[in-house]
Amino acid sequence: MRKVTAELIVKDPAKFAHHDRVFLNNPVVMQGMGLAPLVVLATSGQNAVMLAAAVALLLVPSRVVACLLSRLVPLRDEDPSQEELQKKLLPRALIYAFSPAVVYLAAYPILNAVFGTGLLSLGIYLPLLTVEPLLTYRFGRVQETVHKAVSKGLRITVGYALLLVLLGCVREWLSAGTVFGAAVGSRALLPMASMPAGGFIVLGVLCAVWRALAKKRREYLEKEARSLVAVNHQKEAEHGE
Repeated sequence: MRKVTAELIVKDPAKFAHHDRVFLNNPVVMQGMGLAPLVVLATSGQNAVMLAAAVALLLVPSRVVACLLSRLVPLRDEDPSQEELQKKLLPRALIYAFSPAVVYLAAYPILNAVFGTGLLSLGIYLPLLTVEPLLTYRFGRVQETVHKAVSKGLRITVGYALLLVLLGCVREWLSAGTVFGAAVGSRALLPMASMPAGGFIVLGVLCAVWRALAKKRREYLEKEARSLVAVNHQKEAEHGE
């Protein structure tokens, strides 16, 4: 662990965990975002990979486009006045709603070239990704920089894609006894895992396990950070003498 990271964890562990959108603060596990594609479509490893690719092509570019266009009507205060909200929220909402739709028009030919007719299995839920809170929730928030839009967008993409593939593989294994079409085990353990109801059950179990592991990981990092900072302070004191 680097000294700067350790000091950041000791100073504000909650802030450090908040920025980790892959594991410690995964948007699905911790905030419940993007549930519809997960429970309805992530029924197999192949479907999960297609969804993950779609999210990767949509999330960061649409976030950057919306970030740039929203500068026309920026929100600069954490607690803006009611008058400012009435004036700016509607145009910002339209910008954040239309940006993913425009990016989707460019992303779909790429997805079609890679996956072909397999995309048909995603149905209406593929274009519905454009209105996922993962893409649109920033419209009422303080204006962010392009660097932050790219950085945070990449972290959210990795975290969401990781859970997508994990859930898709687990559900395929439980419902069909296969993973990416390859046989794993002798029989299906939970056929209803391929249904939305089963998806909610499997996702709930995964989220519970994920949260428990994230809590353990956070406690471990805080303990290591405190130890490292204490050692560094002791060394500095010795050098000072």
